[in-house]
This record gives sequence, structure tokens and C-alpha cells, in this order.
Amino acid sequence: MGDAHKAVVGIVGVPPLAVMIDLKQQNSHVVDLDEPQGKIDLETASPFLPRVYCGILRTVIANSLTLQPDIIYIDTGAGKCDCAVHTATILKDILPQTELIQTRNQDCVNFGTPLCKAEMNLVEKMSAITSGVQGVEKYPDIPPCKPTAGFWGVPPRDFSLLGFFPDTTHIYGWARCMENKTPDNPTMESYYNPDIPTVFFAQSFCAKTALARHLATKHPYALYLDCDITAGNSAKAKIQAFLELSGVS
Repeated sequence: MGDAHKAVVGIVGVPPLAVMIDLKQQNSHVVDLDEPQGKIDLETASPFLPRVYCGILRTVIANSLTLQPDIIYIDTGAGKCDCAVHTATILKDILPQTELIQTRNQDCVNFGTPLCKAEMNLVEKMSAITSGVQGVEKYPDIPPCKPTAGFWGVPPRDFSLLGFFPDTTHIYGWARCMENKTPDNPTMESYYNPDIPTVFFAQSFCAKTALARHLATKHPYALYLDCDITAGNSAKAKIQAFLELSGVS
């Protein structure tokens, strides 16, 4: 499309690198539909997705209905989740004017995970990882810090959940795969550091809750946690107490 109309392209999950390179060359306006986009009412998704779907996919539906992208690239492979397949079917029906393209990210070239291991405010670190999905360049060198805590899992819908972690927290799980641009990477996703207290997190109703809880039972000092749309006071209190009892400041 010409300059008169810059294509609005929604992405769900981590599209293959080749797709992101093409979108950058086309100067498309890319919107991450997994993330809350302004004050969009999540109830917009209720007629189309049951409440037992995770808050992320419900956010995808609400964002798509409100923003009406020209094109949506949605990962329906193992790099996202089985539920994304059905979400794609629904999007195709309710947004007939939007071109919906299903992808399966099977990239295996490691981009690296310097952000996951950097000393940085965890909210800012996770934000940099999620926004990095749209990047196509190699990461700059960032020296790793010595970890004192771990966060394993997916980027939460509500980043306030991350506010109690120290800057020396390392990120593991699918969020690390996300930074590495290899979302379908079971070996990397299952990795954790047994020497540091770690919170194992997944969105409620996400299939990854099974892996999160399983790995938490194997870790010598872990907290398994899931929450739905927002991080309530109970979830935050559990994280705060766990870190304090672990001697993490």
C-alpha cells in the first residue's frame, strides 16, 4: 500500500522473522494484539470467546474488533498455543474485511537472550522483550548480571505483577524463547536455574499452567502462580512474601 494508507498489521504471538522483515520493508504499522491497546473493554470479546480462554487471547479478540487491522498474522503453531487455532477461525468469521494469515514460527536461529539476563527493572525488561518482537536486528551486547531471583513463564497481561522483583531477576520460560525469537523451543522453555528462588507463572486457563506447575514441583525453592486478567492483591502478596522469605531484596 502507498503512503496514503499505511497498512495496519496486527500480530499474535511471535511471527517468523521473515514476516517481520517484510513488514518493516513495507513500512507497515504493526500492532501487538496480545497486549492491551489503550482502554479497550475486554468484555468486547465475551460474545466470541468463553471465559475459560486466557486473558491474552480474549485481549486479541477485543483489540481486533476495536482496531480492525488490515491484516492479522497469527501464530497457530506450537510456538503459541492450540487455542490460537480456534481464535483464528473466529477472527476470520467476525472480521471478514481483515486478511487473516496463519503462521507457524519454526525459526531455530538463536538471537540470544541478553535482556533476560540483564540487570534491569523487571517491568521495563519485560516490556523491552515484548516490544522486541517487532525488531529484526541483532541485539546489542548487554553484560549479564548475577541472578538473585527468577521469573519463569509468559509475559503477564498485567505487568504490575512484576513490580516486586529485584533488578537482578533473570527471565526464563516462554518469555525467554520470545526474546530469542524461537517461540517453539521446548528445551529453552523448560530450562530454569535451580539455585535461585523462582516464580513459575502462566495466565489462568493457559495450557502452559501444566508445565509451570510441573517445573515448580521439581525446583527446590519455587512458587507456582497463575492469575487471569489482572494481578490481584492476593497474587502480589504471594510474590512479595515468597521473595522476602527467600531473602531476596
